[in-house]
Amino acid sequence: MLIIVRFGGRQRGIRILQERKYHAVWIEDPFAAGRYITQRNLGWAQFSTVWLSYDTHSSKYVALKIQKSSEQFAQAALHEIEVLLSITIGDPSNSKCVVRLIDHFKHSGPNGQHLFIVLEFLDDSLLSLIRFRRYKGLELNKVRETCKCVLIALDYLHRELGIIHTDLKPENIFLFSTINPAKDPIRSGLTLILKRPEGGSLDGGSTMTIVQKKLKEGKECARLWTSAMHVGQTKPFSDEIQTRRYRAPEVILGSGYSFPADMWSFACTAFELATGDMMFAPKGGKGYSEDEDHLALVMELLGKMPKMRIRRLKLRPLDRFLVDKYKFPANDAREFAGFLCLLLDFAPEKRPTAQQCLQHPWLNLNTSHQKEMNVQSNAEY
Repeated sequence: MLIIVRFGGRQRGIRILQERKYHAVWIEDPFAAGRYITQRNLGWAQFSTVWLSYDTHSSKYVALKIQKSSEQFAQAALHEIEVLLSITIGDPSNSKCVVRLIDHFKHSGPNGQHLFIVLEFLDDSLLSLIRFRRYKGLELNKVRETCKCVLIALDYLHRELGIIHTDLKPENIFLFSTINPAKDPIRSGLTLILKRPEGGSLDGGSTMTIVQKKLKEGKECARLWTSAMHVGQTKPFSDEIQTRRYRAPEVILGSGYSFPADMWSFACTAFELATGDMMFAPKGGKGYSEDEDHLALVMELLGKMPKMRIRRLKLRPLDRFLVDKYKFPANDAREFAGFLCLLLDFAPEKRPTAQQCLQHPWLNLNTSHQKEMNVQSNAEY
């Protein structure tokens, strides 16, 4: 979308944005009476764009999320603001590993009124880290550190706030510090000079220094980005939640869902961190649907057979799969699979909670003998 704006001509780009109800943003655009100055695009999604911006009040970088215009998108954004506000208010010590809401406001443009959500600016997502590692996976001790942070966040959302995340995946988990920019060939050629509104400049690389300082001062390594739905008295916005590859069986089957659905997605994310591969990548084909293939892949890997007609599945235990395909040492595979299999139960009520997972022995192990399959790049984490 925004690449079209950049390379397809300004007028054509504006027209496309207008047709799809996005707000066209350009570098150094001011918002909220000049408080926020856009610096560069961080990404875009079906309903919004996200921009790195400079907050002139706090002299810090923030993430500016701009929702598409229309009543439907406005309602979703208002719900997200409500959730983020409760998350931020409930965590005054900033220790729960969830992204914080800084501000929100409305802005009128050619396409109508847009809701702007201002969030703390975080560094790379786990997906970016996985890609940078050339899909080889992380060393298991780093996987544990990240899992602990995600579990702290999920425990806070589930137990204290009654919130289901509904879209847990590597793309929605951000790190304080992931990669040394001096060793990143992509970043090393893209160092930005970010202009302050009052003049002068600020080297974009200085953000990494702040991030690294935070890492030294505390134990947190990751924060969860959430556009969660509230449960309890709140009616769900949709019966179909979660990105396909991280979707729990009860969601696929349409049998209702609650907090355990997040725990299934967490297990899929942990597997992907350790191996570099998605745990399940279903595809539809002739004579079977994507849902049927998804459930077949789950049963093929986990050896579970619910009451449904899927024939001739060759079952393989998860620990053996880790050894055979990813060359895990047998002990590491057995311990990691033991942790994941508890979360990958077809019966949601049998899955452990985030609080229970935090007490699991695997999170307190120190693996020093994992093979070099996870350290083939020179990235620092």
